[in-house]
Amino acid sequence: MPLLDTWTPGQHTADGVTHPTYRKGSGPGVIVIHEIPGLTPTVIGFGEEVVAAGHTVVMPHLFGKPEAPPTGGAIAKVLPRVCISKEFTTMAVGETSPVATWLRSLARSLHDELGGPGVGALGMCFTGGFALAMMVDPSVAAPVLAQPSLPFPVGKKRAADLNLSPADLAAVKERAAAGCQVLGLRYAKDVAVGTRFETLSRELGDAFLRVDLDGKGHSTVTEQRSQEAVDRVLAFFDEKLRPSA
Repeated sequence: MPLLDTWTPGQHTADGVTHPTYRKGSGPGVIVIHEIPGLTPTVIGFGEEVVAAGHTVVMPHLFGKPEAPPTGGAIAKVLPRVCISKEFTTMAVGETSPVATWLRSLARSLHDELGGPGVGALGMCFTGGFALAMMVDPSVAAPVLAQPSLPFPVGKKRAADLNLSPADLAAVKERAAAGCQVLGLRYAKDVAVGTRFETLSRELGDAFLRVDLDGKGHSTVTEQRSQEAVDRVLAFFDEKLRPSA
């Protein structure tokens, strides 16, 4: 049976941009944003874990072929397309990827429907920093950055950059100062993350909850799945998204 058969297909439109979505579960909302090359079996599997933990999960389909495994050929096919897409800022510093506007709208829509303190958002690798950009909107109460890798860490400035405009960084810092925490996950030896965890610690202080995993893996909750990472994510969503008793 295809992996997405038990998910409800839909779509979301904002500012003239439409992307398909897949939805499943009940409870507080969580947006899971896939990595390159797309909605792979392991990304869908992680989404299932979040559903099983008691959440309504929405997975946007931004690029690639749903359910296709992350082979070298699939990555080689998708990567050039996303690198030239106007929705993603892959090399520039001090800029927010335009797709963040669409993702914020999706988060607002889900929060308006479900209520509660807000929604969770998790990006991974290529999309890892998008959850931070979504935090600009108050509907996002639990942002998670899994091995954020944009802009590509070519040179010191890009390696340290957060893929945020100055205005968005200021808004993120304001929300962090007001109590919104950010969870970050990476393998300690993963060069794709560059030095942006140090940037996050400097800019957000104690509001940045940093998890450095042992080993040389990259994809913390999918291909090189760490149970510690998954447990930390699920605990974070539970803490931040369940209404206080």
